[in-house]
Amino acid sequence: LLNATTRRDAAGNIVGVVGVGQDITEKKKSEAELMRVAQDLRALIDTANAPIFGIDKEGLVNEWNNKAAEITEYTKEEVIGRKLVGDFITSEYKAAVKKVLDDALKGKEAANFEFPLFTKNQDRVEVLLNATTRRDKQGKIVGVVGV
Repeated sequence: LLNATTRRDAAGNIVGVVGVGQDITEKKKSEAELMRVAQDLRALIDTANAPIFGIDKEGLVNEWNNKAAEITEYTKEEVIGRKLVGDFITSEYKAAVKKVLDDALKGKEAANFEFPLFTKNQDRVEVLLNATTRRDKQGKIVGVVGV
């Protein structure tokens, strides 16, 4: 990393350049390692043998792994940005699933909650849900991950 500025004489005339360099090799190595770990985690989520989905604070789907797509017959592109409860949960479970997700959005996580999802062909698929609160780097709740 190089920072440079003009060097001037007493009259204000440019007489040269002053530069300060900084070795950022370790920073670049750390950034590359962070990217590698993020890619590994993305691959783990995408290829997991369990359906994994995520919602934001408004209940809109923002994560949908390959297994979720396989069992529901909806691609990631078809579900991202849609209401999970409103569009994919059977009517008799909408209130219960919404409560579990709303609780997780308040930090109260749930384990082993059973509910049905609709497939694209309107078939019913039974799912066992663990709802985990998703937080940003400051610890603020930003959504829920369901496995």
